[in-house]
Amino acid sequence: MARIDLVDLAHTYSGNSADPESYALKPISMTWRQGGAYALLGPSGCGKTTLLNLISGIVTPSRGKILFDDIDITPLSTQKRNIAQVFQFPVIYDTMTVGENLAFPLKNRGVPRREIDARVAEIAGLLDLTPYLARKATRLTADAKQKISLGRGLVRSDVAAVLFDEPLTVIDPELKWQLRSKLKALHRELDLTMIYVTHDQTEALTFADTVVVMHDGRVVQSGTPAELFDKPEHTFVGYFIGSPGMNIVPAQVHGREAVIGGHPIALNRAYDHLPSGATIEVGVRPEFVTVAPPALDLLTANVERIDDLGRVRFARVRIGDVKFNARVPAGFSIPGAQAGLKFDPARVHVYADSRLVEGAA
Repeated sequence: MARIDLVDLAHTYSGNSADPESYALKPISMTWRQGGAYALLGPSGCGKTTLLNLISGIVTPSRGKILFDDIDITPLSTQKRNIAQVFQFPVIYDTMTVGENLAFPLKNRGVPRREIDARVAEIAGLLDLTPYLARKATRLTADAKQKISLGRGLVRSDVAAVLFDEPLTVIDPELKWQLRSKLKALHRELDLTMIYVTHDQTEALTFADTVVVMHDGRVVQSGTPAELFDKPEHTFVGYFIGSPGMNIVPAQVHGREAVIGGHPIALNRAYDHLPSGATIEVGVRPEFVTVAPPALDLLTANVERIDDLGRVRFARVRIGDVKFNARVPAGFSIPGAQAGLKFDPARVHVYADSRLVEGAA
């Protein structure tokens, strides 16, 4: 187990002389605590797998260092980094039994038989694999095989970290929730540093204590699920987290007021010194905008449709050329093609060139 420090870490697949803006991973410096559960979240091509492969040693960084407990492991091979990695597709030995698969990493390291048996029994019990220990792995279901892969990654108690590269991709949707819950329980039980790569926000938010959101090779925000939802530091985080995502609209902002589509919206903080020449936008999650009957003191929007999600309804509306989502209160029927929008000032954020601006209280 280890604390992991990334120090000015960056990587390009085009040679060190490439333009830094073309790097697959732009420079990053951050610390991941020992025993933490982390998720690297972002769309395909954002750099999350590159970062995972740099930590594991599969890829050597173009610049920067990786420290495990203050020891520079950047030049070390994957084997010498003492990490475990679980991949997207199950990696198991079909000719071995489930028990033999789980024992394999320990056997290779010369662990005494008694310790192997005890550890295999512990991990098998945590993963509900005990009834299958004597069975050959070849005819097991995909989710059972992936459990074996997870078990092989977790069976070593001395690893610096366990890395998961989209491990639930091949699992049926109805089983994903069970395995996510199982991984969370395993993390609490084993106190291992775990890093989980995914493009699925549900997987990231339900597994991790800290979610690292990546976009275009950069870390745009790192925080708890609540922090990412309540206060996105970048418009991409607002778009990517939530269903539907945050409304991001162009606005003119002066003091404690934003003007959207010619209509003023109250803000909870004052913005008197926004960067000159920056693109100014306001962001508000659909949960904090409420549809109401049209009124003079409300922003008026054209209603395009209503999406009923069961527990909540959202109206899809248009303000000029800008599309917007807003919550429809229970029992409320929109009387016509237009509706008013009520904003919660405390939940309206201001962004300059996509970055959150902290206003004055």
